[in-house]
Amino acid sequence: MHRQPVVFKNISELMERVGLPSPLHPLITLVNYDKNKPAVDDAGSQYLLHFYKIAFKLRFSGKAKYGPGAYDFRDGGLAFVGPNQLVELSDDLDEHEGYALYFHPDLFYKHPLASRIHRYGFFSYSVTEALFLSEKEKHVIKAVFESIAAELGTQTDHFSHDVLVSQIELLLHHCNRFYHRQFLTRNMVHHDLIDRMNAFLNERFEKKEALVSGLPTTQEIAGHLNISQRYLSDMLKSLTGQTTQQHIHLKMIQRAKEMLGSDMLTTADVAYALGFEHPQSFNKLFKQKTGLSPAAFRKLLYSN
Repeated sequence: MHRQPVVFKNISELMERVGLPSPLHPLITLVNYDKNKPAVDDAGSQYLLHFYKIAFKLRFSGKAKYGPGAYDFRDGGLAFVGPNQLVELSDDLDEHEGYALYFHPDLFYKHPLASRIHRYGFFSYSVTEALFLSEKEKHVIKAVFESIAAELGTQTDHFSHDVLVSQIELLLHHCNRFYHRQFLTRNMVHHDLIDRMNAFLNERFEKKEALVSGLPTTQEIAGHLNISQRYLSDMLKSLTGQTTQQHIHLKMIQRAKEMLGSDMLTTADVAYALGFEHPQSFNKLFKQKTGLSPAAFRKLLYSN
């Protein structure tokens, strides 16, 4: 029988449930697993958190459960959980090594970070897309974590809140930088994903499968590649400068130009074959991307 996830609305509830010290601040806590190990009475249970979690492993040989998969921490790195995502508690105490930072969105409710944090796509990545770190990068992240720990251990004053939010922002900036490096240095893996995506799009358009299935979506492609939509988009943006949607449109326009070169097909035939419900939508997008209507493009082809 499938068990309902245990919901935690605040950090204090979670700390009490797993037998860890109460947070020094109600909206943020940093757990050092070298000093405190959680209770595993709920092993195998799924938790749904209403706050953020960043897990940091310096060195570790094993796998940490996260969502439907597991993240291999052999080389150390970071894994991210956003609000309302499921995590599973492991019964292996050896997996609880390093640090875990928890912070509630209310911490920066009136701060610009509240509107900016959604730009950090890695909170939407799946477990297999976690951030691997070099030794130098581990030292950078560890220094930020230690700064947060020091601030939490300092008596609260008028500046405490702004300092904590600034430290979280600094951490997120470093993570963004290191993810960009990861995209660029794992070119072989990522170019294989791009090749598989292009093969998926080519088959969809060339075999006229779009006539039945409709225009390919980002969700479909990400599912086919077994990666999250946000990771796919960020990877493409980093490597090609295009979003997934822009890439889909590029492949579709290329195929449309080939099909318009045939005098056997009407513009409406081309539109339906590419997955459009209405030819007008195809005409509008084609002109937006090429500067010409499909009819004007076809006329230009036959005038040469």
